[in-house]
Amino acid sequence: MAKHYTSRELLEKLVSFPTVSSVSNLELVDWVEDYLDSHGVKSHRVYNCDKTKANLYANVGPEVEGGIILSGHTDVVPVKGQDWVTDPFSVVEKDGKLYGRGTCDMKGFDALALAAVPLALERGIKRPIQIALSYDEEVGCIGAPFMIDEMAKHLPRAAAAVIGEPSMMKAVSGHKGGLGFATHVHGFEVHSSLIHTGVSAVMQAAKLLEWANQKNAQNAAATPSPIVAEFIPPYTTLHVGVIAGGTAHNITAKDCEFVLSVRVVPGESFDDWEATYMEKVREVEAEMQAIRPETSIEVVRKFDVPALQPETDGVAEKLVRHLTGDNANHVVSYGTEAGQFQQRGYSSIICGPGSIDQAHQANEFIEISQFEAGEQFMHRLVDHLCEE
Repeated sequence: MAKHYTSRELLEKLVSFPTVSSVSNLELVDWVEDYLDSHGVKSHRVYNCDKTKANLYANVGPEVEGGIILSGHTDVVPVKGQDWVTDPFSVVEKDGKLYGRGTCDMKGFDALALAAVPLALERGIKRPIQIALSYDEEVGCIGAPFMIDEMAKHLPRAAAAVIGEPSMMKAVSGHKGGLGFATHVHGFEVHSSLIHTGVSAVMQAAKLLEWANQKNAQNAAATPSPIVAEFIPPYTTLHVGVIAGGTAHNITAKDCEFVLSVRVVPGESFDDWEATYMEKVREVEAEMQAIRPETSIEVVRKFDVPALQPETDGVAEKLVRHLTGDNANHVVSYGTEAGQFQQRGYSSIICGPGSIDQAHQANEFIEISQFEAGEQFMHRLVDHLCEE
């Protein structure tokens, strides 16, 4: 028997699953799979390597080309250490807002996409909606590429992909790429009074961090291209958010670890940035090994999220502008799975309810007016897919 829920009820159900990236999302996937099955929609899973998480995708409507992908992620960021006034995994309405982890980023869009399924089937859409729900977006957009590859193989080719990250229902046509380098500096321990005979991993790591600071300053001083000038800030940025190392204040640190994140503007090469960083790494490593040959610096490319490039006469952009009436140009500095869809040949755009300002925050919320705007968008999309 078909299971019917309002968009609000679907949001409440999705938020109730505490799908923080560090844990499994399979209970949510089970529930969504059962919901789709109740409407006669067959869904497909794409698991991670140990089968503790899964992407889920489905074709809703006729098995023909020209449909629209509605893409969202199922994971959310942690709530630990945040000062929540309400239960983060329950939706609470107050002052025109719906509070809860993921209401904005981005289970609000997921709920709206799932609510569109029975409407699309009842209306008899001529071209399909393709649902795409991923895992581990919040830790580097890790899961989506495997799902997108499977969709390209097994589903009719969609005309466009709408990635529902919070954009206040605006058509966002570009975002920076994301590149991460897990860096482990291996030093040599001695008493700090004999610092000249040892190698402090922490102090050597500081050279790489200062190099990142210098690169930020150089990038900020350069004149951006017209496309890059639309970003805030209008240049590639380098950042280290967490660093760990050392044993005691009077021992040269044996180890120091950090992740260097690079938010790359469209038009710049990930490989070029990797080569530039590795050149500095080898320079610092040579200085270390001149003191203790057994020291080293290990670098692993941790994540790789391609930029979303603004498209010329893009199908996705035209569609979203038609459905929303938004004709302004918008780009963002955060990364999404949109670049991964685009990289695999799908015309892609970002458009979803809510503000990115609320994402990852304590007491995360989505304004009810935005949720309703997203619901209206889905109704217009179904109307569009009913057209010949």
